[in-house]
Amino acid sequence: MFTNSPLTEAVLGGAEAGELATAPLPDTYRAAFLRREDQEIFRGEPDKDVRRTLRVGEVPMPELAPDEVVVAVMAAAVNYNTVWSATFEPLPSFQFLKHVARGGGWDTRHDQDFHVIGSDASGVVVRVGAAVRHWKVGDKVVVTPGAIDEQEPAAQQDGLLAERTLAWGFETNYGAFGDYTVVKGTQLIRKPRHLSWEEAACNALCLGTAYRMLISQHGARIKMGDVVLIWGATGGLGAYAVQLVQRAGGIPVGVVGSARKAALLEKMGCRHIINRQEIGFADSADSAEESNEMDRWRALGAAIRKQVGEDPHVVFEHVGKETFGASVFVARRGGSIVTCGSSTGYAHHYDNRHLWMRVKRIIGSHGANYQESVEANRLLELGLVVPTLSRVYPFAQVADATRSVQRNEHEGKVGVLCMAPEEGLGIEDPLLREQIGEDRLRLFRDHVS
Repeated sequence: MFTNSPLTEAVLGGAEAGELATAPLPDTYRAAFLRREDQEIFRGEPDKDVRRTLRVGEVPMPELAPDEVVVAVMAAAVNYNTVWSATFEPLPSFQFLKHVARGGGWDTRHDQDFHVIGSDASGVVVRVGAAVRHWKVGDKVVVTPGAIDEQEPAAQQDGLLAERTLAWGFETNYGAFGDYTVVKGTQLIRKPRHLSWEEAACNALCLGTAYRMLISQHGARIKMGDVVLIWGATGGLGAYAVQLVQRAGGIPVGVVGSARKAALLEKMGCRHIINRQEIGFADSADSAEESNEMDRWRALGAAIRKQVGEDPHVVFEHVGKETFGASVFVARRGGSIVTCGSSTGYAHHYDNRHLWMRVKRIIGSHGANYQESVEANRLLELGLVVPTLSRVYPFAQVADATRSVQRNEHEGKVGVLCMAPEEGLGIEDPLLREQIGEDRLRLFRDHVS
């Protein structure tokens, strides 16, 4: 049983900034966390069920650094890095926390026997550090995951070039899954006024990542008419990629694994859809003979050309081991494969002849810098891109929410209510919402239901 603090009650009551600023921070708060003592719990087990490691309880409120803010978290969302954390793969996250703590000073707070995880959130600013200039108590915000050292020279060119670039709630402590979180002031973005708390919470990581991969000068820089192959096109990353390609005047070709997901893509207006089950691309690359693997690659290329008439200019990659060889193979001469992750494994196999002899490029991309995150959020504010929220869980079921992502049972993004007592709260611009249309805003949820 968790009791509300005066500050929590003030936030839930919609108190003005003055009342929020004077209500004392609680000494502890409710959070979902991992325990250091559980790091070996899955040794030798094939099913690393995250419900065994994600626990809900009280954790101590950390002291605030001068460049940080405390946010009362209204809602959060699950990302695949949540699954990695809760399975202690590829490395136990406590190793990340120990590494951060070596920086000394404020960084030592992160190295605890608990790790509050989660890298997407929306909420209300309730405390502001002395060095934070652009945000104030009472601001309604979303949190981006990139926690960088803005004093590094390379960060002035691109935040992701900074040597110290950390993923909040994955490589740092005090993440999104709690009633409160502590983040840098440079992680905050305005909450879109027409979205509810849970709708606003689900976008920053995946939309920002897709924006950098496809639109930004640091990514593929797609243009009107470009054919873009998108793996996992109804997933957390892929569904934003489809929208961005459509808005940029490109031609998305979405790859999905079931007829149900293909139907959702059709509702999104994606005309070119490949169900990998139907072309024999369902088997794992681990079990495929080299000759059969080439057959799978050729089948994918033929399916793309049958629908579009040409090979992709860009392949949107995040699946990794099972798909990377195919991605390199099907991209057109001079095309690009832009990758941000490897959810099926990091040791990629591909035929290098199809890269060098056809002058293709592989572009590495990781999250988004602050400006890219702001630009991506602006597309939400304008209604040009809509959230891909498909399901929302109460806080007590955060482990079940993460399990659904682990088992790939979800479409789009999975949300978690934190301090918000119910869905649908936090909407400040109903007129814009009406103009965008509930059918678009609720597309993923209505499809699931």
